[in-house]
Amino acid sequence: MTTIGVSVAVPEPWGSDLQEYRVKLGDPTAAGIPTHVTLLPPVDVDEALVPGIHEHLAAIASATAPFAMRLRGTGTFRPVSPVVFVNVVEGISSCEVLAAAVRRGPLAIDAQFPYHPHVTVAHHLEEPLLDRAYEELGSFDCRFTVDRFSLYVHEAELGWTPVKDFALTGNPGGAR
Repeated sequence: MTTIGVSVAVPEPWGSDLQEYRVKLGDPTAAGIPTHVTLLPPVDVDEALVPGIHEHLAAIASATAPFAMRLRGTGTFRPVSPVVFVNVVEGISSCEVLAAAVRRGPLAIDAQFPYHPHVTVAHHLEEPLLDRAYEELGSFDCRFTVDRFSLYVHEAELGWTPVKDFALTGNPGGAR
C-alpha cells in the first residue's frame, strides 16, 4: 500500500512563504507538506492501482480548463478541528468540480467532512499559535492561474512529494 493525495500546489513565491511561516510557527510536520489546496485527502491505495489512477487523473486534467485562483484572508475550522487556513476566495467552484471528479472511479472515497477548498497554515497547534496565525495572515492576498494539479506520495522520511503533474488542457467553458 502507498499513501497518496491530489492537490493544487500554491506557486512561488507564496508557496514557500506560507510553508516557511508554518515551519516558524512550530508545526513539526510543515517542512514535509508543500503548500497546497487539497483535492483528495490522504488515502492508502494498492500500488497495482496506480497506473489506473494516473489514467483517471489524466482524463480529468484533459477535460478541465485552467482557472483563476485568489487566496485572501484567514479562516478556521475551530472548534470542530484545530485548523487555521488561508481562504480560497476565487476558484472555489472550479476546485469543487475538480475535487468531485478526482474523487470518482478508482479514487472514490467517503469524505469525513464536506469539501471546502483552503490552504492550511496551522494545524494541531496550541490555541495561542492558532490565534496568532489567524491574525498574522489575515491580510494575506495573492492571485494565480491554476493550470495543473499534482499527485503526491507520502513517505515517512520525506513527507509529501509530488510525483506527477497533470496539466489542465480542457477548453474554457467546456464540459468538465
